[in-house]
Amino acid sequence: MLKKEARQKAIISLIENNDIATQEELCELLEKEGYRATQATVSRDIRELGLSKMPSDKAGLKYVRIPSHSGAMEEKYSRVLRDAFVAMDKAQSILVLRTVSGMAMAVGAAIDAMHLEEVSGCIAGDDTVMLAIRDADSVDTLMAKIRGIVNP
Repeated sequence: MLKKEARQKAIISLIENNDIATQEELCELLEKEGYRATQATVSRDIRELGLSKMPSDKAGLKYVRIPSHSGAMEEKYSRVLRDAFVAMDKAQSILVLRTVSGMAMAVGAAIDAMHLEEVSGCIAGDDTVMLAIRDADSVDTLMAKIRGIVNP
């Protein structure tokens, strides 16, 4: 097994068994497991593994893995969106989603995993997700889809 693959498997195991809130914490735990990794390497691993932060009882926020998409996963992604959604607003070909505090990254990851044809990409903060929409005409279509998800 390649060093990167082994490290990424260790990361998945660590986040499944610990409430890890920061990349620094993850680096420390990896080192205890025998993996030396810089913060930049861990940051790349987090992105490649599709990790996101979700609220945690112990750590405030913690890293979680949103698995790759499949038919059964669509409902899970919809539930993340439904549970975190607060409001949305459009500005030309940009759609801004407001979420419960700390949930924007999870919503952004769910939107990405849903592969909505209107979405070119998204950027998530703490409670806001900004979606770049392919064209201004598609914004209303996407808003209708999102309304259908959050208010089934």
